Order: sequence, then structure tokens, then C-alpha cells
Amino acid sequence: MWKVKKNRTWTLGFAVIVWVLMLMLSACESGQDAPASGQAETPKAANTTQAQGAGESNGKKYKLGISVPSADHGWMGALVANAKTEAEKHPNIEYFLYTAKDPAKQTSDIEDLITKKVDAIVMLPIESAALTPVAEKIANANIPLVVIDRAINSENYRTYIGGDNYGIGHGDAVYLVEKLKKTKGKAEGKVIEISGVPSTVTDLRSKGFRDYIKNYPGIQIIASQPGDFTREKALKATENILQANKEIDAVYSQDDDMTVGIVQAIRDAGRQDQMFIVSSGGMKEIYQMMKEKQKPEVIVSLTYSPTMSGTAVNLATKILEGKGLDGFWEKSVPHNIVLEATPVTPENVDQFYKADSKY
Repeated sequence: MWKVKKNRTWTLGFAVIVWVLMLMLSACESGQDAPASGQAETPKAANTTQAQGAGESNGKKYKLGISVPSADHGWMGALVANAKTEAEKHPNIEYFLYTAKDPAKQTSDIEDLITKKVDAIVMLPIESAALTPVAEKIANANIPLVVIDRAINSENYRTYIGGDNYGIGHGDAVYLVEKLKKTKGKAEGKVIEISGVPSTVTDLRSKGFRDYIKNYPGIQIIASQPGDFTREKALKATENILQANKEIDAVYSQDDDMTVGIVQAIRDAGRQDQMFIVSSGGMKEIYQMMKEKQKPEVIVSLTYSPTMSGTAVNLATKILEGKGLDGFWEKSVPHNIVLEATPVTPENVDQFYKADSKY
């Protein structure tokens, strides 16, 4: 009896060992598409498994055209870098990245991309109206177009992704009104505006700001000049306004890069204690000013992240592969995506400031 029992025990133990080994082998096989520990930190490796694991791309190669303005300021520089970084994550994507300083050059670049027969185009228009005709050419060539940041004056695009520009103008106006109430005891004061390039971004930020300000008749917008989203032009525009106006209570800057030039102009004029600034962009340099409580005071910067270009490139790959967004039941990418504008103030800036940020 004991001998038989021993053999049965050995047989059962052997069976358990075999069963465990089979489970381990099965787990290894089923887990081959998941990145190993730490592998996600290597974008190319992580995305190679992603492309193979879904089984939807079937190894097909695509050509992607990317057309953006030249990196003439911090936000645009980060945007160009983010687009390139995302494109290089996809082993089935061959990309052509063009930058241009004016609408004519950008139009020519996109026409070249059409000639190259790219499968999709990601574009940030230098100017909305000027780039609308070439967007029509893209549509006529049946090439999906993903528009970033500045919309075109047409619905002939596959997907648009950008920040909440009307919300930025509105949000800056809310903070400006509350600050004037606090410092003056009521909502009154003289305000100047430094705006961007001719585009839907500029128009919406101006409209959002003015729609709210008009509810307070005691607040006057006494001057508005374009700074074209660059600190150099914003510096010149602010200098001109400061020379012409001896009394200014607040500045509405449509962009953090311009705010750097505005701050310099105000300091050069020795008027940093006379006015405050509301801005947008979420720029590290502005966050540093908030942390150090520098003058003139920037009381808010609403976020407008240059990471949207990386997202745009990723959306283009999903469109080409017939995929939807993770978590969406719909198997297609939305037509319009608007990103939240989050207020960053001296009170919460430590939550957003990153010393190693590109922007």
C-alpha cells in the first residue's frame, strides 16, 4: 500500500510541475507583444511592438508630410521637436518635415508633399487664410490632413487639434477683472493688448477677451498692436504703446513668448510697478518669473502646450491605419479636438514648473 501511494504521490507531483511549466510557457507566448520592464522608455522599441501587436497595420509603410512654421521662438521650437520625436516612434512611417518662414514658402512645401504622394499631411498654417487654398489642394488629392493650432477657413481637413483659444481670451479677462477689482476696489482701468499673427488663434483669443471685458464699462482697451507671437516684435509694439500712453494698468498678452518681450519693454521704461500682465502658453520662463515674484507681475498664464504636434502626428498614423482613440468605442479619430486651457498662477505654479521642460 505504501509503495503504491508513493508512486501515486510522485505521479501527481510530476503532473503539477508539468502543468506549472505549461502555464509559464503560455504566459511567455501571450505576453510577447507587451514591452519588458523599462522598455517603454525606448520609444522605437515600444512602438515596434505596438505596430505588430494590434495586427491592424499589417506591416504597411506610410509616407507622412509635416509642414510647420520655422522655429523662431520657444513654443514653435518645442512644437517642431515634438512632431519629429513622435514621427520617429513609428517604424512604419517615413516622414518629411518642412519648416517655412512665410505662407508662400509653406504653400510651396505642401505642393511638394502632394507631388511626393504622401499618405497624410500634418500642417500648422503660418496664416489661416493664406493656407486655406493649399488645404483645398490636399483635399482634392484625397490626402488626409491634420491641422494643428491655427485652423484654416474651411472644413476641408480630416482632423483639427488645438488649444481652447476663445477660452484663453476669456480666462485671461476673468483674471484681469478680478485683479483690477482687488487693486482698485472696482472693475476699472486702462488695458493694452499685444496680439498674434493673422489667424484663427489671434481672432479667437481677442474675441474671448473682449466678450468678457465688455461687461465692465469701466475697463478700457486703449491700444492693441500685433506682436506676431515673437518676443522681438512684442518688445517693439509695447515700446510704442508705452511711449504714447502714460497711464496703463494691465497688459493682455496673447502668448508667453511675447510676454518676455513685453516685460523687457516695461522694465526698460521703468514702469514695472505700474501694471500687471495676463498671458498664455505655459512657458517655463514665465513660470520662473512667477516663482521669483518678479515685476511686472504675470498673474496668470493659461496652458497651450506644444505637445499637440506630437499628438497630431500620432493621430495621422491612427487615421492611416484605420484606428480610433484608445477608450473610444468609435473606430475613427474625431474631426475636432480642443485641449483644455488650465490657469497657472503664482499660487499653483510649482505644480506645473519643470526645470527640464523644452518650453
